[in-house]
Amino acid sequence: MKKFLPFIVLGLFTLWIVSAMRPAKPRGYMDDVQFGQLPVLREGRLQPLDSVGMNALKLIRGTRKVPLEGNNEKGEWGNFLEIRGDGKGQLTERRWYQFSKHPKKLNPSEWLMEVMMHPEIADERYIFAINHPDLVGELSLDGKGLDKSGLRYFTFNEIRDRFPTIRHHAQSAFEQEEALRSPFEKAVIKIWVGMNTYLELKNTIAPQDSHNFNSDLENYLAIITPGLEAYRNQVAGKEHDEAILGQFSAYMDRFQMLSSARTLMVPPRKDSGMDDQWSNIGTNLITAIQTQDVKPAVRSYARMASSFHADDSGNFNQALNQYRQSLQSDFDKELKRTHIEYSYNRFAPFYKSTVIYLIAFILACVTWVNGSEGTRKTAFYLVALAAIVHTGGLLTRMYIEGRPPVTNLYSSAIFVGWGAVILGLILERIYRDAIGAAIASIVGVLSLIIAHNLALEGDTMGVLRAVLDTNFWLATHVVTITLGYASTFFSGFLAIVYIMRGFFTHSLSKQTAQSLTRMVYGVICFSTLFSFVGTVLGGIWADQSWGRFWGWDPKENGALLIVIWNALILHARWGGMIRERGMMNLAVFGNIVTAFSWFGVNMLNVGLHSYGFMGAAFKWLMIFNASQILIIAIGLMPLSTWASFKSKSRNQPA
Repeated sequence: MKKFLPFIVLGLFTLWIVSAMRPAKPRGYMDDVQFGQLPVLREGRLQPLDSVGMNALKLIRGTRKVPLEGNNEKGEWGNFLEIRGDGKGQLTERRWYQFSKHPKKLNPSEWLMEVMMHPEIADERYIFAINHPDLVGELSLDGKGLDKSGLRYFTFNEIRDRFPTIRHHAQSAFEQEEALRSPFEKAVIKIWVGMNTYLELKNTIAPQDSHNFNSDLENYLAIITPGLEAYRNQVAGKEHDEAILGQFSAYMDRFQMLSSARTLMVPPRKDSGMDDQWSNIGTNLITAIQTQDVKPAVRSYARMASSFHADDSGNFNQALNQYRQSLQSDFDKELKRTHIEYSYNRFAPFYKSTVIYLIAFILACVTWVNGSEGTRKTAFYLVALAAIVHTGGLLTRMYIEGRPPVTNLYSSAIFVGWGAVILGLILERIYRDAIGAAIASIVGVLSLIIAHNLALEGDTMGVLRAVLDTNFWLATHVVTITLGYASTFFSGFLAIVYIMRGFFTHSLSKQTAQSLTRMVYGVICFSTLFSFVGTVLGGIWADQSWGRFWGWDPKENGALLIVIWNALILHARWGGMIRERGMMNLAVFGNIVTAFSWFGVNMLNVGLHSYGFMGAAFKWLMIFNASQILIIAIGLMPLSTWASFKSKSRNQPA
């Protein structure tokens, strides 16, 4: 049985992966799958509506889904609220259902459908996270909201009256430099941005107070001609119909909010050339004054909104299918791409990789204790499986973006983890001692956790800045230099294993210490080569983009520091100035150098490479640096204090 255990465990996780790849099916009467795949233009790139909802949720709530939970009339927890209306925007019925019979959470597409087409329901969802106690007190929200695991969530209806107070504090916070903002000011800005994003989404398809947008649209089109006549007569000082003019003006005021929506949902006609571009629904409604009509896409969305608001799934799905069919001829390629991105969002490859990496790391650590070959193989197989999923996620992102794997801090974290995992698998294949599997899995977990937190800032596939427009030298530079980051981190974590096992356990034998030394030395040679070549390629790209090869920019200096530090370790080793322990301690300090080059320079907010200022990450960078210094201090302790060498003086390294 033990012989087959690695294959059984691998099979179970493979089934989990394969089952998650099944085509999505609508979870309710309304087809949220087809709706979520509709292509729209937002933040400069074509994406499915599901991505719009997911990125908004991450920004507002910090999660990808919305739990359907609350306390019922009896004060009991564990149920979720389904809200029904009368078709006129009034809430007439609240029903509570058990989780065992209904979904626990709304996915991004379902939530976005509510926000855009029935905001009265969405306003009751707990989506606004406000966890700063002073801000909760300032907004007089004590006793309200949903307290879950120490996190506080509120509905829009609970905080809508506090909008003026939030705006006042946000204006003051924006006047402060980002690096100097207090936690309170950062919390205010977060809720301010979240509320504005939410209000924008509520006014994207239809005005938030529209209960039958399809009917409103027809009435508006019918009143354009008499409304314009009444307006012209008023300007000319002639007699005019005040009631008609009032109705016409009211429509224009309501549609003005829609025209500011950043999500462009109305596609151009492919045969119209440059004169027709993606636009929002509000712009189409305002320009209908000249055309006396709106584009078919606007009518389709109006019909969907009215049907959803009236809980008419038949008409909703019919309008949705007709609109998708109308897109087939002109946007077949775009529909395929948004379908792939929708599937990518639902599959969440990096989340699944994180789970598998974590379990593999635990198994690898267990191997050091029990020495079981079966456990080691299981860890190795799981790391390989997670690496396949990780690679698939990277390749899918590259296809969706049409760019190299590294374009921003988020993608660099994904790629650094991937590079470290591949190095670990190679070392594990050579040495078969669970060290390669352990380092691969823990670096994979940490890098993906960093990426997850970076993703909370918004769309991770956003359009590149003009200076980063892809060319050959940029593509080769970012890939090569990022592999240099990954390998330098990998050597540092190998050194941490050496120090921690040697100081705290009896498992660091002479043979294991020598194996780790060879691993660290080999990886440092690899990282020196890639960081040097990547830096040179960056200079070539900079010469093409900025007209100079080197400008002592903070990012350039950070890259050079990595090259110098790795070269210093190698020269100190070759010159006999350091031996095993010395090389390990220097390799651990290399983690600090790499972290500064990777993240620290972005916190300076200066230089041509300042693409991702992240003042919020400063605390975590300092904590990481402190942990590395502590490990180095342990590594410098006399060997007489090391558990592995107290009674093994003949095996003691230098």
